[in-house]
Amino acid sequence: MRWSRMFIPTLREDPSRVEAASHRLFLRAGYIRQLAPGIFSFLPLAQRVRRKIEDIVRDEMNRSGAQEFLLPALHPAKLWRESGRFEALQPIMFQLKDHKETELVLGPTHEEVFTALARSAMNSYRQLPQVWYQIQTRFRDEPAPRAGLVRMREFTMKDAYSFDLDPAGLDLAFRELESLYGRIFTRCGLKFLAVERNGVSLNGGQSIQFMVRAESGEDRLATCKGCGFVGNAETTLGRVAPEQDTEGPAAPQEFPTPDVRTIADLTRFTGGTPASRQIKTLVMSVDGSLKLVLLRGDHVLNEAKLADAAGTFNIRPASPEEIREALGALPGSLGAVGVSRETHPKITCVLVDLALRGRHNLLTGANQDDFHLSGVSVERDIKADAYADLRSIEPGDGCPCCPGQLEIRNAIEVGHIFKLGTTCSQSMGATVAAEDGTPVPLVMGSYALGVDRVMAAVAELHHDEQGLCWPSSIAPFRVLVTAVNVKEEGVLAAAEKIYRHLCEHGVDVLFDDRDERAGVKFNDADLIGVPCRITVGKKAVEGKVEVFTRASGKSEVVPLSSIVEHIVRQVKNLSQKTLK
Repeated sequence: MRWSRMFIPTLREDPSRVEAASHRLFLRAGYIRQLAPGIFSFLPLAQRVRRKIEDIVRDEMNRSGAQEFLLPALHPAKLWRESGRFEALQPIMFQLKDHKETELVLGPTHEEVFTALARSAMNSYRQLPQVWYQIQTRFRDEPAPRAGLVRMREFTMKDAYSFDLDPAGLDLAFRELESLYGRIFTRCGLKFLAVERNGVSLNGGQSIQFMVRAESGEDRLATCKGCGFVGNAETTLGRVAPEQDTEGPAAPQEFPTPDVRTIADLTRFTGGTPASRQIKTLVMSVDGSLKLVLLRGDHVLNEAKLADAAGTFNIRPASPEEIREALGALPGSLGAVGVSRETHPKITCVLVDLALRGRHNLLTGANQDDFHLSGVSVERDIKADAYADLRSIEPGDGCPCCPGQLEIRNAIEVGHIFKLGTTCSQSMGATVAAEDGTPVPLVMGSYALGVDRVMAAVAELHHDEQGLCWPSSIAPFRVLVTAVNVKEEGVLAAAEKIYRHLCEHGVDVLFDDRDERAGVKFNDADLIGVPCRITVGKKAVEGKVEVFTRASGKSEVVPLSSIVEHIVRQVKNLSQKTLK
């Protein structure tokens, strides 16, 4: 491909209000353009990278015996109601109706569609095991798209599903797909961590997240240098230093707190009662019902942990009107003392964070504006429906596995695999006949990989101040031939010859034949990140060209007569190394 004919709209300056390095460089280097928040156009360079990632995915999946499908992105809503997940995922679904008023959704994921297909097409244990996959567009109504390709509203995902007769078969498929995903990420140039996580993903079974450390990541990794522990901060239970509570009264005492609305206000009003001796009371709408969530005053609610505890993604803070109607007061004066389904029927549950278990002589709101209670004992005065790990861990929290302390770092989730078990198949009636003829539900696993996220994560790891530094395996082109001055006949002729011969040898090559200054060409070359650049300049008349390696920044002079063989051998060696 000739640069003069290719659409590569590079920018001289960094775009404003863009923080993630991958997002900034993709815009500057002419890879993407934003159409709307969370919606991007992939330009030719980006499309070439994405296709190469997909080729690696297909190569590994097909070699494992998995079969590729392409299922619809437009789903009937009744399929999601059948599985029981419509209400839980409704907040992130794009919903519409056709001309017959049939409810439809744009697929945020494909468990239901694959299960429906298996239900209709498989009826015997003899057809198992099966592993099916696809590379498909997904749609999610993300409330806050961010970091370019890291969190989008329309994105490309590779998802796979295993179907087995029993849990032992699922265990085998799960281990094989875990290893396979590791090979995919390694071939793409990623250093990753496989992190165990349990969560709200359908049945909350065993799951593993593939995480890449990156400052732009929206996930947080908790790590311990002492024992090597690695966990997702959204599910890790960090140890909290115990608090020494003083003895309090036999019952809570009400006292006026005019104009006190926050934890900090209450600390000042009481002359220094620390936030760790206060109870923070939050009212959350969970699947449409109101729940009280209690935390230590200096702790922050982790909504992912609340979602895990509640078994749903459909969570939001209650409105002031909802809170007033349910408790008789507004935020700032709320508490759970004396609250039950009988006394406050609109409150369906009281969830208490584990850090409050056994605490006494604390302060909390009295459910009366401008009044609080002192001397509160959690287990004596509050009727908790459940205790759960609900708080966000912070750097310095104790490691759950050793006496060490946790460090917190940002990360990008590039893949997530989990065991569905029979949750989806049972709700949708997907069964096969076992060897004795008994119908049994299919035992399933789900294996997701974000193609666009892989691209962003690689860019986060492989870049410098000049631009992108793509690994050879997924670079838009492996080689860039740069004719320094196309007006010099000998230079242009030598560059043309190299370009033509590399194409004949099947090398993925871009030819910069533009009539531009050398500085512009070199800057653009560094910006788009092609791994190897052949510079054809004045020394070409002496039979010499320069080979520059983008990642190392090193150059070498190679005879013009052997440059093609040199590059072909280099590309072949890199290809073999990548496949190992």
